[in-house]
Amino acid sequence: MSRNVIFHYHLFKNAGTSVDELLKQNFRGHWVTEEFNGNHANNNLKVKGWVERESKAVVFSSHTAALPPPVIENMTVFPIIFVRHPIDRIASAYAFERKQGGDSFGAVLARNTSLGGYIEIRLSLGRDRQCNNFHVARLAQMYYGQAGDETEFALKAVDELPFVGLVEEFDKSIKCLAHWLTPYFPDFNVLAPKAKNVSQDHTIPLADRLAKIKQELGDSLYAHLIQINSGDFAIYEAVREKLEQSQKTA
Repeated sequence: MSRNVIFHYHLFKNAGTSVDELLKQNFRGHWVTEEFNGNHANNNLKVKGWVERESKAVVFSSHTAALPPPVIENMTVFPIIFVRHPIDRIASAYAFERKQGGDSFGAVLARNTSLGGYIEIRLSLGRDRQCNNFHVARLAQMYYGQAGDETEFALKAVDELPFVGLVEEFDKSIKCLAHWLTPYFPDFNVLAPKAKNVSQDHTIPLADRLAKIKQELGDSLYAHLIQINSGDFAIYEAVREKLEQSQKTA
């Protein structure tokens, strides 16, 4: 018998907690979560083993599972992933890490420096992608090991993944998600989950939040942040266009 499961790639500060809440409400007692480490190949193997092992689960959620979605005999995996305006996501990550407590690198750094200091230090670390094309790094994992441009791979992933949501268009994204999932999960309902784990005031329009961030960072650092995240801005626009097309067919 074929089995259908949902896999939520819960990217940090991309409305993932709200998405999980919606999925938990729809699939009570059948939502599971796990985190993974190791290189890409080991990550994929561990994720595959987890999905196979959790035979009663319908929804899987992970911050650290790497794309591509696992391919398992007699199973269809429905991947969910959300992206967000790059600059707004960075500011949200800083605000969250500043207040969360704990002794992780990001939390300690955020509590001991300004937003500008947080960004500059993370950018100086080279392999740290928190403030440097974060979405590109995660989406390009779809084609890990292949030679080519990382941003082009990430854009290809946006095109090929069946669903990519946009945080700034959360309600519209969820409606498209429901349109996609309902034929396979007939009881799926859009339950209008309240925003969870929010670290910024989202009653403030995005343009105003960005203006405030620019004022705090100064023109030079803000411009540098836009330039270094050019791939993420390309992803953001690609997802926006894909969502608009999906709405026309929904």
